[in-house]
Amino acid sequence: MSPEVLAFSKEAQAELESILQAYPTKQACLLPVLHLVQREFGYISDPVAEAVAGLLDIPLAVAVEVLTFYTLFARRPQAKYVIQVCRGLSCALLGQEELLVYLKNRLKIKEGEMTPDGLFELKTVECLGGCGESPVVRINETYYELQTIDRLGSVLNELSKGPKREA
Repeated sequence: MSPEVLAFSKEAQAELESILQAYPTKQACLLPVLHLVQREFGYISDPVAEAVAGLLDIPLAVAVEVLTFYTLFARRPQAKYVIQVCRGLSCALLGQEELLVYLKNRLKIKEGEMTPDGLFELKTVECLGGCGESPVVRINETYYELQTIDRLGSVLNELSKGPKREA
């Protein structure tokens, strides 16, 4: 697939050009380009991943390998709020499972699912890097450390008050 599928906004196109100039080779800027693409489109579909690979002159398998390794990249449309529950050892020992059960019951979804209104999506991840402040939950780009069911319930209440995701 051709890189033309990457129909960037003017701002994103300028950022892409800046990224490409900042690295010694096009292949070296895969991660920053993927972050840009995700910010621009919300997720990275198969055709877009193929276009990124073409743009950077790398095998598609390399791009897909990176996309599937890092939990920050989405391969399909996401909910407005993506909740990631850390299942690392520290979090597991300090209440991660109780938080996960609470979220499943409160949101009425399983891991990997999205609420029907598109507001919340629930995932577990291997480690969020907050072992000293366990258990940790990440919602979009915000980390919530030392989580309890009560604290997490308050966060969900606040997020639920906001405007719904546009279809």
